[in-house]
Amino acid sequence: MMKFVIVSLGGGVLFGVLDGLIHANPWAQRLYEVYRPIARSSVNAVAGVAIDLVYGFALGGLFLLLYKALPGTGGATKGLSLGLGVWFLRVAMRVASDWMMFQIPWQTLAYGAVSGLLEMLILGLFYGLTLGPGR
Repeated sequence: MMKFVIVSLGGGVLFGVLDGLIHANPWAQRLYEVYRPIARSSVNAVAGVAIDLVYGFALGGLFLLLYKALPGTGGATKGLSLGLGVWFLRVAMRVASDWMMFQIPWQTLAYGAVSGLLEMLILGLFYGLTLGPGR
């Protein structure tokens, strides 16, 4: 149980760091200009950290819950499978919805899809290498 807590906290921190790298870099800021009219003027950092930590526990729990059902033979491939599934449900579906509902440049949509894929694969790999039977 202690290992789950430590890994999940690490996953939450990793989630936050990756989000910061993905969304706060100058290129992303230019791409996300389209959202400026509806964006908040400031970010609640405490809430953001708390959400990322909750996500860390949620992903860790999902990995353990789905471990036997995930495609792959080892922790790393099962983690990548989890990352791909979470990417589809979290990122790809949002990008598709944004494409249908809003006038957003394709570059912004593509950046969100690709950066989200990398983020979810990194997180999945993290869980695959640190959690699961025999780890």
